[in-house]
Amino acid sequence: MQRIISTPAGDARLHWFRAGAPRAVLLLGHGAGGGIEAPDLQAIAAALPAAGVTVVLAEQPWRVAGKKLAPAPKTLDAGWPAQFEAAAEEGLPVYAGGRSAGARVACRTAAGLGAAGVLALAFPLHPPGRPEKSRAEELLETGLSTLVVQGGADTFGAPEEFPVLPDTHRLVEVPYGSHAFKVPKKAPLGQDEALALITDAVAGWL
Repeated sequence: MQRIISTPAGDARLHWFRAGAPRAVLLLGHGAGGGIEAPDLQAIAAALPAAGVTVVLAEQPWRVAGKKLAPAPKTLDAGWPAQFEAAAEEGLPVYAGGRSAGARVACRTAAGLGAAGVLALAFPLHPPGRPEKSRAEELLETGLSTLVVQGGADTFGAPEEFPVLPDTHRLVEVPYGSHAFKVPKKAPLGQDEALALITDAVAGWL
């Protein structure tokens, strides 16, 4: 099921993957360089409904409008509350999250929107090669239960680069995974195993 949502940043398109007897809703935004077709987002949408979680993949206004580049963070944040409100209409706890830039949006806004927790997939801790430009504060100050799933070879910040996380936060590493959670063919775990690691971690956290 798809639904167009009007936001201050333009129309967003929500893609619903419903659980038969849902106990929660997981709302996920995509990154700045791609859309909801990202393998990790699709894997979560396929796996979580069986665990009682309705997944909503949020296609951001800039993608719906056919643009190739994401707008500034302030614009991304402005479009998120209306999408969250649509997910909250189910009357269930809503966990907010996303991958990369979508994770940053969720981290910045979740507490103010009343989210039950934050899922940060491939959080871009810093631009590649620029560790001094840290975005750790956004992640550390969610004020909510937060799951970080990070590729072991993510050039935007490998797990060992993260600061000490508060007790509310948990970090799960996808060994050998890139920012897109792709693993090399020579890695001891295959791509399907890497995606299963992600979905299992998310299901367990929820």
